[in-house]
Amino acid sequence: MRDQTCCFTGHRDIPSTQRRALVENLEGTVRQLIGRGIRYFGAGGALGFDTLAAQTILGLLREFPHIKLLLVLPCPDQTRGWREADVAEYERIKAAAHKVVYTADRYTPGCMHKRNRHLVDHSGVCVAWCTRDTGGTAYTVNYARQQGLEVLLLNSR
Repeated sequence: MRDQTCCFTGHRDIPSTQRRALVENLEGTVRQLIGRGIRYFGAGGALGFDTLAAQTILGLLREFPHIKLLLVLPCPDQTRGWREADVAEYERIKAAAHKVVYTADRYTPGCMHKRNRHLVDHSGVCVAWCTRDTGGTAYTVNYARQQGLEVLLLNSR
């Protein structure tokens, strides 16, 4: 199944000037992956790029009913401190996902890295939007490369 699975990683903040191009690039990349036989798409449920990736997969379900959205979440209280509108969208995505996995029972300092490693460890391809050399996204991209995944950068750092 790993060879049919793609994970996503990216930053939480998406500049409004880059959003449209990123959405188009993301959808085009996902369409290419579907054409190559990728069926399962794992997202981490965070704000920003994770949400965009999940929305993209859900938006393509009518055209490609065989694809599946897998949410890999760090903990049940991930949305603590989020805005009400963001929580509502998170819950909508979670309800529409084909599978939801929690990598920890509660928030711990390392739970986000654990989630990111789980996504990579169960995937053959990683689609990333990474514009910085430090932080969780850069860590995940580097980890994916170390694990031998094909990494598709939508925005080179």
